[in-house]
Amino acid sequence: MKGRILLLAGLSLLTAACAPRLVTLPSGAGSPFPEYAAAFSQATERCRQVKSMAAVLAISGRAGNHRLRATIDAGFEAPARVRLELPAPGKPIFTYVADAQQATLLLPREARVLQNAPPAETLEALAGVPLGPEDLRTIIAGCGFARGDAASGRAYDRGWVAIETGEATSWLQQTAGAWQLTAAVRGAVDVRYADFRDGRPATIQLRATPAASTGTTVPATTLTIRLSQVDVNEPLGADVFRVAVPPDAEAMTLQQLREAGPLGR
Repeated sequence: MKGRILLLAGLSLLTAACAPRLVTLPSGAGSPFPEYAAAFSQATERCRQVKSMAAVLAISGRAGNHRLRATIDAGFEAPARVRLELPAPGKPIFTYVADAQQATLLLPREARVLQNAPPAETLEALAGVPLGPEDLRTIIAGCGFARGDAASGRAYDRGWVAIETGEATSWLQQTAGAWQLTAAVRGAVDVRYADFRDGRPATIQLRATPAASTGTTVPATTLTIRLSQVDVNEPLGADVFRVAVPPDAEAMTLQQLREAGPLGR
């Protein structure tokens, strides 16, 4: 419980802020959109060129039963490496490093560590969003879940176009004559983009709804992520995606993180 109290304090949990309202996406069957491949290629051309990225992520909203605000130092590298760190005077509150196979979460102030853990499940326990490193990287880069090729497209009112790519749907709109990816949906996870600067979103709204099969009464996670100090395709170095685990760090389990983690899940 000591770890839970300190980590909750480090994330500056709030009691009154309201989560932002997501833009309502069109519904229904739509109409055929034959130009879907070209539109999708144009909308994702810039974000697909992002091979590495460093940024400061100002996060606010609700995770589970808690409202939160935190500023995270983040690094991403294609195809599936990520580092998230919550800095604080002295020692960070946590450091999360993951690749496609495994994740490590170090809690330096508690001298506790979770190692060789499944990345998506670890991030879900930490922040309420079941995303693997590659998904998180493409979302932050502005591509949503758009890693595959466009398979089909539908047009809707108000200039919306839905592009299907595997299990995901990417939503496009035209801005100044060019197609722009403004939302993406895959399963229970919704992504919405806003505040575009030089073709990249500076604000991301992320919503993850717990699966009905879990029988949980935990509310959906709804986060707003504001990006700043963004560096794209600058070398990050291999050490960025490593974490030095102190020899005296106490091992913890994924279940312990769920029960007493930073977001109180």
